[in-house]
Amino acid sequence: MAWYDEAIFYHIYPLGLTGAPKENSYGEPEHRLNTLLPWIDHIKNIGCNAIYIGPLFESVGHGYETTDYKKLDSRLGDNEDLKNFVAECHKKDVKVIFDGVFNHTGRDFFAFKDIKEKREGSQYKDWYCNVNFWGNNEYNDGFSYDNWGGYNLLVKLNQRNPAVKDYICDVIRFWVSEFDVDGIRLDAADVLDFDFMKALRHVANEVKPDFWLMGEVIHGDYSRWVNEGTLHSVTNYQLHKALYSGNNDHNFFEIAHTVKRLYEMGSNNPNGFKLYNFVDNHDVERIYTKLNNKAHFAPVHILLYTLPGIPSLYYGSEFGIEGRKEKFSDDSLRPALNLDDYKNALTDNSFTALIAALGRTRQQSKALSYGDYRELKLMNRQYAFSRSFEGESVVVTVNNDDSDFTMTVPAGNAAEYIGALSGQKVRVENGNICVNVKANSGEIWLPVTDRTADRLSDVTPVELHVEDAVKNKNTAAPAVEKTPATQPHDKTDSEKTPGKTATPANNTSAPTTTPVVKTTTTDAARTTATPSTPAAKPSEHSEEFERGKIAGLQEAILAIMEKNGPVTDQMRKDVTDNVYHDSLINWIKSFR
Repeated sequence: MAWYDEAIFYHIYPLGLTGAPKENSYGEPEHRLNTLLPWIDHIKNIGCNAIYIGPLFESVGHGYETTDYKKLDSRLGDNEDLKNFVAECHKKDVKVIFDGVFNHTGRDFFAFKDIKEKREGSQYKDWYCNVNFWGNNEYNDGFSYDNWGGYNLLVKLNQRNPAVKDYICDVIRFWVSEFDVDGIRLDAADVLDFDFMKALRHVANEVKPDFWLMGEVIHGDYSRWVNEGTLHSVTNYQLHKALYSGNNDHNFFEIAHTVKRLYEMGSNNPNGFKLYNFVDNHDVERIYTKLNNKAHFAPVHILLYTLPGIPSLYYGSEFGIEGRKEKFSDDSLRPALNLDDYKNALTDNSFTALIAALGRTRQQSKALSYGDYRELKLMNRQYAFSRSFEGESVVVTVNNDDSDFTMTVPAGNAAEYIGALSGQKVRVENGNICVNVKANSGEIWLPVTDRTADRLSDVTPVELHVEDAVKNKNTAAPAVEKTPATQPHDKTDSEKTPGKTATPANNTSAPTTTPVVKTTTTDAARTTATPSTPAAKPSEHSEEFERGKIAGLQEAILAIMEKNGPVTDQMRKDVTDNVYHDSLINWIKSFR
C-alpha cells in the first residue's frame, strides 16, 4: 500500500489560478506561487490529500514550452517559493506531484538555442527528432524538426538519445533533492518512447520510496503504460467521457460497460491497475458546463469518488464554476480565482459541501480505495455496485432520473448500513438493503460493524439541494477573472466538434443557497427505508387484476430491456422481484 493508493488529488494549473501574464518577459520573479499557500488548508478541508500542480518551470507562455527545467517560472516566483510550497504541503500531510513536460521543449531551451547558433556544429543537434538542415519553418530557422501536435513552438526531444535520457533523469533527481516532490505527471505520455519511460521508472524507484509516475494518455490499452516496468497510472479519459455522457444521455450502461472493460484490462485487480480518474481538467470543459442537467453534478461526483481508481478534482470545480472550450483559447478553463470569494463555500455552497463529504467518506473507507468492484444493479437511470475489502462491503447507489427510485440490492455481512451523505440507517434483510435513492442523486452505504461503529458515529448529513442551487447559481457570485487570449494551446482538443462556435463561459462562483438529496439528522431520516407501496386499488379491482397489472408492467420492462441489448438472468430476476406498482412505473419512465 502506497500513499497514492489512498490519494484524492486536487489539480492546479498555477499560471491560470494565480492570474499570471500569458507571456513570460523573463524578468524579475513575481512571487505569485505564495498566493496559493492559503489554498492548502482549503484543499485539506474538502478532503483532498494530494496536489497535482503544473506546469511550473520557466517557459515562454502556457508552460508546456519549457525553457529551463530547473527554474521555477519567473511569473510564479523563484525556487525558494516552490521549495516552501511543497514543504508547507508536507507539513499538512499533502503530497505533491509536478507536471513533467519531457516529450518536447520550447525554442528558448538551451539545447535548441545552441542548434540555432551553431547549426551542424552543435553538440545538441541530435537532441531533437529529425533535425533537417536542408529544411525551414515559419520561424525561418533555416532547418526543420519534428514537433508536438503540429506546433513548431514545441520541439520534440529525441528520447532515444542517451544524453537526453540522462539529462531528464537528472532533472527528476534534481526535483526530488531540491523540492522534495513526491511524483510526476508525464505530459503527452502516449507519445513518449517506452524505453525512455522505463528509464524514468528506474529513477523513480531510486529517488524516493513510493515515488509516483502518472502519464497523460488519451486512448488505447492503458495496460501498455501501466505496469511494473513503466508507469504506475495514467489519465482515465475513457471513464471521463463515460461519466458525463452517461448522465447526459441517461445511459448508466455506458458507464458500467466502461468500468467493466477497464477493470478487465487490469486483470480484475483493483490494486494493481489504479487509473487517475477525473471529470474535468485544464484541457477539457468544466463538468458543470458539460452537464445538460446541472443536478447531475451529484451522481457524477459520487461515481468519481467511489468507482475503482484515484479521484482527482480540478481547481474551482468544487464551487460549480463553468468553463467552456473556445476555438483559439483555453483561458476559460484556467481562470484566476480569489479564495476569499469562496471563504464560506463549505457551509453556503452545495457543490463544495458535497465534495467535502465525498472526500471525508473516501478517507473513512479502505474499501473505496482497495476494494474489488461488483455490479449490483444496472438500468438506464439507476446503477448500484459494491466495493469490498477485508470483510467491509460498501454499496453505492446512484439515480439520474428526476424521480426518486426504490432499489433493493445485495449487501455485505453487516446487520445495518448508514448513508455517508444522509446519515440514514437501513437494516439488512435476507442479505439485501432496500433504499430510496433520491432524484438526481445517490448515496454511499457504509456497513455498521463493531470495527466501523466509532468511525461512522460522526457522519454529518449533507443537505444537497442541487436543484435549488442550480436555479440560484448566478444570483450572488463573483465573476471569474477572464484572461486575454493566448498562443495556440499545447494540447489536442479531443472533444471539440469541427466548426463549433465557441460561447463564453458564465464563470461565476457557486450559489449562496443551501445545498438533490435532502437529509437531516432527525430520527425520521434515520429510520429503515421501506419499498414504495403499491398504488391503492379501487374497490372494483380484484387482487387477481392487480397481480396482472404488475405482471404487465414487468413484461413491458423486459421487452424494452431486450431491445437495448442482452438480458441476463440477474437482470430478469431484478424485474420479477420488483412487485411495486410505483417503482415499476418509474422504471419504465427511466427508458425515456
